[in-house]
Amino acid sequence: MFGKTKSSWPGTLSPLPTQDSHAFPVLRPVVKGKFIFLGNQKLYIKGVTYGTFRPGQEGLPFPEPEVVARDFKMMMENGINALRTYTVPPRWLLNLAWENNLWVMVGLPWEQHITFLDDRRRVQRIEAQIRADVQSCGGHPAILGFAIGNEIPAPIVRWYGAPRVQSFLNRLYRIVKTVDPACLVTYVNYPSTEYLLTPFVDFYCFNVYLESRERLADYLARLQNLAEDKPLVMAEIGLDSQRNGEAKQAEVLEWQIRTIFDGGCGGCFIFAWTDEWYRGGFEIEDWDFGLTSRDRQPKAALQTVGQSFLAGPFSTLASFPYISVAICSYNGSATIRDTLNALQSLEYPHFETIVVDDGSTDGVGEIAKTYQGVRVITHSTNQGLSAARNTALAAARGEIIAYIDDDAYPDPHWLHYLAITFSQADWAGTGGPNLPPPEDGPIAACVANAPGGPIHVLISDREAEHIPGCNMAFWVDRLRAINGFDPRYRAAGDDVDICWRLQNQGWKIGFSPAALVWHHRRNSVKAYWKQQKGYGKAEALLEIKWPERYNALGHLSWSGRLYGRGLIRTLGVQPQRIYHGVWGSAPFQSLYEPAQGLLSAIPAMPEWYLIILLLIGLAGLDWFWTPELWVFPLLLTAIAISLSQAVWSASQARFSLGPLTRWQRLKLYGLTTLLYFMQPLARLWGRLDNGLTPWRRRRIGLLRLPLPQQRSLWSEQWCSAADWILAIVQKINQQGTIALYGDDFSAWDLEIRGGLMGSIQVLMTIEEHGAGKQLLRFRSWPKLAPLAVVTLGVLIGLTLFALWDQYIQSAIVLGTIALVLGFVVLWDWAVAMGTYLTALTSLSGSPQIKG
Repeated sequence: MFGKTKSSWPGTLSPLPTQDSHAFPVLRPVVKGKFIFLGNQKLYIKGVTYGTFRPGQEGLPFPEPEVVARDFKMMMENGINALRTYTVPPRWLLNLAWENNLWVMVGLPWEQHITFLDDRRRVQRIEAQIRADVQSCGGHPAILGFAIGNEIPAPIVRWYGAPRVQSFLNRLYRIVKTVDPACLVTYVNYPSTEYLLTPFVDFYCFNVYLESRERLADYLARLQNLAEDKPLVMAEIGLDSQRNGEAKQAEVLEWQIRTIFDGGCGGCFIFAWTDEWYRGGFEIEDWDFGLTSRDRQPKAALQTVGQSFLAGPFSTLASFPYISVAICSYNGSATIRDTLNALQSLEYPHFETIVVDDGSTDGVGEIAKTYQGVRVITHSTNQGLSAARNTALAAARGEIIAYIDDDAYPDPHWLHYLAITFSQADWAGTGGPNLPPPEDGPIAACVANAPGGPIHVLISDREAEHIPGCNMAFWVDRLRAINGFDPRYRAAGDDVDICWRLQNQGWKIGFSPAALVWHHRRNSVKAYWKQQKGYGKAEALLEIKWPERYNALGHLSWSGRLYGRGLIRTLGVQPQRIYHGVWGSAPFQSLYEPAQGLLSAIPAMPEWYLIILLLIGLAGLDWFWTPELWVFPLLLTAIAISLSQAVWSASQARFSLGPLTRWQRLKLYGLTTLLYFMQPLARLWGRLDNGLTPWRRRRIGLLRLPLPQQRSLWSEQWCSAADWILAIVQKINQQGTIALYGDDFSAWDLEIRGGLMGSIQVLMTIEEHGAGKQLLRFRSWPKLAPLAVVTLGVLIGLTLFALWDQYIQSAIVLGTIALVLGFVVLWDWAVAMGTYLTALTSLSGSPQIKG
C-alpha cells in the first residue's frame, strides 16, 4: 500500500529504457501537500543510505553488480522501499533497484566543502556537471528524486551568507527541472545550517542525529514548521553500534522510526545499509552505523528496522479512539460531495460522519443522505455555524469530535494524525494545516495567497493558540464542559472564541502538521470581498466579548506566531538574527526573527486606511491655506506605503498551476496584489459596520475628575498582592472597561483604559499590620496616549502657525479639531478614573477574591 509495486506501473519491466531515453510509461512520485504520492497512494519513504564505497573495477563508487543485487534483494525482504546514494549511480544499478521495487534518491555531488562561489569557472563547471549527471539517469522509473546538495558546511555558508548560497541552490534546482521537469528535487540540510531556507525545493530533507526521543520529537515539530506545506523526510538517522552495541542500535532505531512517522514525516533513510564506508580515499573503520556488517551479515537492527517499516506509520497507536466527524453546512451543495467522498475513503477504523443541514435551500441534506453511514440532522431554519456545531456535538457518539467544513476534504490519514497528537499529550483539542487544492483555478490560487485566509497560530512548535474551524478536533467532554460554541458567532469567529475559552480553563491545544485537509478558497473577487467583510464583523463580535485581547485601536495581537499563506509582509526592516555560536561552532544554528515594531505594524492594520482618509480631509484645507500643501506629500506617501506593501506581500506568493507564461504569471501576481490592497478595506468595513471603531465606547459609569491622587483601603482579611490586583481587575472588567497589567519593567501595576486617547495608571503598595490585617495604598495618575501626544502637538502647532500667517479660517478649523481632541482626552481620563474609583469602593470591607 505504501510502497511501489510493479503492478502499479503500466507496461513491462523488460526491455529497460536505453541510456539516452527519457520517456517512460510509468507513474512518477509527486508531492501533494505534506506527503509524496504515487498516483492516488501515499508513498512513505522507508529507506537506507547506500555508499559511499571504494571504487570497483569500473572505477565506480559502488560494489560489483552481484553484490548490489544481493543487497537489494535483502532490502526488499526487510520492508525497505528506497535507498539514497551520495553519487550518481550507473544505469545497471537503477535497473536492479527497479527490479527490486526500490526507489533511489540520487545525490548530485559537487565541490560544496570549499569556497565554491569564488571562482566563476568553478561555478560553471558545477552547473555543467549537475546538468550532465541528471541527463545520465533522469527519467528512469526507479528515480525518487535528486538531491542538489548535502550538508554544505556551516563555515562555508557563514562565509558567503545564507542568501547567496540559497540563490546558488535555486539555480541548481532550476537546472535539474530543465533537464527532467517531472522529477522531484530536494536539498539535504542539517541542524548546523538550519537557517539555510530552500522554499523552492519539492520536499525538505534533513540529516538529524539525536539520541533522545523527546528531543527528536520536539525538533521534528520545529522542522515541520520550517517545511511549511511541503513534505519533510529525514535523510539520515542512525546510531553507531561500535560504541553503543548492536542491541542499543536496534532499540534507538526502533523509536526513531516511530517518532518520525508520528511526527508526520514523509519517511526516513537509515544511515547506513552496511558498515562498509569509504570516504576521502580511506576505508572508515572506527564507525559502524550499518544495518549489516562489512561482509553483509545482518545485525539486530536490520530485523528491528524491517519490523518497524512493515508495521507501517501508525504502529504507536495502541488503540484507535472513536471519532465523530462533523460537517456543518448551509447551502454547501457545490462542494460537499468532495468532502463526503474523501471521508468515505479515510482509512481510520473507528469513526462516524454527521452532517448538520443548517436550514439549507439547495438540497445539501438530500445529497448527504445518498452516502452510506452518514447521519443527517436538519435544522428547519438557518441558526448559524455555532448552533450547527453544537447540534453535532450533542449528537456525537465519539470520544473526539473533529470538525471539517463543507468546502474542505481530508487527507486519507487525517484522523490517524489527529489521534496520534491526542495520545502524545493532554491536549483539549488539536488541529492541522489546511491547503488550497491546486486544481481550483487561477482566481482561487490568488485568493489562497491573499491575506485573511484560515491560518493557524502557534505558541510553540507543538502548541497552538488558534486552530481554524475547517480543521479542528476536541475531546467531546471538554467541549461539553464549557457548553460548546457560542451561538452569537453565526458565520465566523467561533473557532477563535472556542480556543480562547478552552485556554481560559487552563487547557492546551495541540497542532499536528500532518493532519491535513484541502480547503477550497473563494473563486471570485466578489466572494472574497464578502468573506473578508464577514471576518471584520466576527472581529467586532469577538472584541465585545474579549476586549482585553484588543488594543485601543481595536487591533488583535496574537501571542503566538502566524503560519500559512497570505501573511502581510511589513515594509519596515526586520533584521534576522542567526544563532551561530562562538565562531560558528553551534551544532544547532537557528534563525530568529524579532517581534514586529509598532511603526512597521501600523500600515498592516485596517485602521491605516482611516489615516489615509484623515489626510484626505486635511488636504481639503488647501482651499483656505496654501502652506497645507505639505499634506499632499504625506497623503501620497501613505497610499504608496499601502501599494508597496501589497506588491511586496504578493511577490511572495507561490502558485502550483503548472507551467505558466510570463503574461499569465504577471496576471496572477497582479490580481494577488489587488487582493492584498483591498482585504484591509473589506475587513475595516465589516469592523466599522459592527461597532469596532478606534473611537468606540464601552459602558460608561461614573465620571471622576482625573487628577493625580492617593487612596487607601483597610482590610481585616489578608490577601497577597497578586490576589488584590486580580480582584481589582475583576471589578473593573465587570464595568466593561479594560485593565492592563504592568510588566517586569513597569513602574506601575495597572493601566485602566478610558478610550483611545487617555488612560490612568495605578501603583499599589501594602502595609502589613499583623494578625492578617493590611492597609492598601494606591496612587493613580492620568496618562496621555502617544497617539494623542503627537496629534495634539501637530494640531496646536499648525493652529499657531495659521494664526501667525493670518489664515483665520484654517486656524479656526484646526483649533476646533484640537479642542475636540482635548475634550476626548479629558473624557477618557474621567471614564478611567471613575471606573477605577468604583472598583476600589466595591472592594471595601472584606473582599471576595476569585482565583
